[in-house]
Amino acid sequence: MHPFELPARDLRQLRDETVARLAAAGVPDPEVDAELLIAHVLGLSRGGVQAKLVVGAEIGDADASALDALVARRVRREPLQHLTGVAAFRALELRVGPGVFVPRPETEQVTQIAVDALRAVASPAPVAVDLGSGSGAIAISLATEVPHARVFAVEKSPDAIEWTRRNAAELAGANLEVVHADLAEALPELDGIVDVVISNPPYVPDEAVPRDPEVWLHDPAMALYGGADGLDVVRALSQRALRLLRPGGLLVIEHGELQAAPIAALLEADGWRGIGHHRDLTSRDRATTALR
Repeated sequence: MHPFELPARDLRQLRDETVARLAAAGVPDPEVDAELLIAHVLGLSRGGVQAKLVVGAEIGDADASALDALVARRVRREPLQHLTGVAAFRALELRVGPGVFVPRPETEQVTQIAVDALRAVASPAPVAVDLGSGSGAIAISLATEVPHARVFAVEKSPDAIEWTRRNAAELAGANLEVVHADLAEALPELDGIVDVVISNPPYVPDEAVPRDPEVWLHDPAMALYGGADGLDVVRALSQRALRLLRPGGLLVIEHGELQAAPIAALLEADGWRGIGHHRDLTSRDRATTALR
């Protein structure tokens, strides 16, 4: 060893120390986060880290210091995805960071509803619109999983749309178009010809505080809050989707677990038919669909 070199650290011991630090800070899945942070520092997959743990690998001091800095930020409940710069969503690895909502696993299941509906359309070039696209997670999934479809990703926030555009450029093809517009008035040229409209709108009531610090400290307010009852954007979404969709077209809305009934009443009053509710993997009402 060179006299100025610091000794390498045992990777398993460092992993265990990291897990303990994250657990003490209340991080929900400390072992997962610890291994993903180590993977990020080492340029590996999580599986690659686990393989190194099995063989008793060591980690250099520079990498250990880089990990320590990231763990300190995670302890302050900065989102893991902001630290690594990426978020996994279905088959995608999306770029994310400050200014854009980090996509959630439950949205993957909601997206499947739209994927299935789009695949079932008889047209050789079905049309889908994602209203309030954020990172582009839903729109890019539709465009890549249903490649014969034309997909439009609508985003209003000037900060978020930079992430939409970046992800679209890196992950999607020419069948996806990103549109900077308010979802309440976007894409009038598509009125009456869209097959599927999907949205994960802001639906948290203004006075409610999300449970996780990662959400209320770091997700943009524009992507979270939807007025006094959380449904202001849903009202605008219902009206816009009515004009965009062709007769028989499908609307898919993600929402909070207690909002299925008020959203159904809102949609029924607007003239939607075939209203149905869909539960997530924890049996909570997570999405509502309706037919034009």
